[in-house]
Amino acid sequence: MDNFTLYNPTKLIFGKDTIPSLREEIPQDSRVLALFGGGSVKKNGVFEQVTQALSNHTCHHFWGVEPNPSVETLRNAIELGREKGCNFILAVGGGSVIDGAKLVAAAIPYSGDPWDLVLKRNYTHSETLPLGCVLTLPATGSEMNRGAVITNKATKEKFAFYSHTPKFSILDPQSCYTLSHYQKACGLADTFVHVLEQYLTTPGQSPLMDRWAEGILLTLLEIAPKVMEEGENYQEMASFMLSATMGLNGFIALGVSQDWTTHMIGHELSALHNLTHAHTLAIVLPGTLRVLREEKGDKIVQMAKRVFSIDGGDRDRVIESTIEEIEQFFISLGFKIRLSQSGVPIETIYEIERRFESRGVKLGENRAVDSTIVRKILDSVI
Repeated sequence: MDNFTLYNPTKLIFGKDTIPSLREEIPQDSRVLALFGGGSVKKNGVFEQVTQALSNHTCHHFWGVEPNPSVETLRNAIELGREKGCNFILAVGGGSVIDGAKLVAAAIPYSGDPWDLVLKRNYTHSETLPLGCVLTLPATGSEMNRGAVITNKATKEKFAFYSHTPKFSILDPQSCYTLSHYQKACGLADTFVHVLEQYLTTPGQSPLMDRWAEGILLTLLEIAPKVMEEGENYQEMASFMLSATMGLNGFIALGVSQDWTTHMIGHELSALHNLTHAHTLAIVLPGTLRVLREEKGDKIVQMAKRVFSIDGGDRDRVIESTIEEIEQFFISLGFKIRLSQSGVPIETIYEIERRFESRGVKLGENRAVDSTIVRKILDSVI
């Protein structure tokens, strides 16, 4: 196990009817800029709860943070926050809204263009405004980590950057009751791949991290059918929300190597074709595992036994069977798992290869995935 430092100061407020606690979590004298998505929070009652909780606060609203949040949209939010002198940011929505709010919190005190902060990749300036979250769609874990992913529509680029973790995040599973089948599918797939990016790497690093990751994977496989079909099952939705948070808050990554090849390729597909993030992961991950089956083989075999109860037999067959199980999980959620099924032309593969080559990208737990291997991965999922 490698050395590590764990510091995650986010206060997690979890459970039924917890949104009213906003009034105690945000200082009374704050000038709040609240960011929202497309308006679903008005249908599920969350907006009314937030409004009531902040009825004695000064609060300004910004609507329209889109999936794959764009710097173009966020520039408008930043302008509003500066104009109103806001000093506290509140994200109400899913991971895209929270990601966008992280950039807004960092950019309001910043004198330059917000895209500069994204390109810096790691920005933890002390003047970054405090951020709180009300989560309504489990998926990204952004409610309890430093990361955010922002799209530049003009250049068709999508990059991750890292700022401060939220001061607090409120998770009421009841707020997820009105999610569509597709939204729930995306959250389940995103969480599943987050865990695999940290788990399917080098074997023998930490039995505890392995078992923790496997526990989340088994939980997702167990609850997925009920989450998809039963709109108001509190216990299943609670397990879903907590799995998504624990899948990417740093806890299962302690002292172990990580991959993120699938995510980095997926970001390019989202940037070029505006595909939903989780959909890109469902397409790319099986290709990543097949192309990298030699270096990931031992861990895939471990997953076969512990997660899918595939034990014994020919090693290559076990590996392939495990990848097929993962594909079937994505298909059961309703995803198409080939580029051609999603309208992605072969020219996109060439462009992604060119971008990675020009950036000198080295991905994977061993930093051995270059543009040539990325091309092989994409070719395998045409």
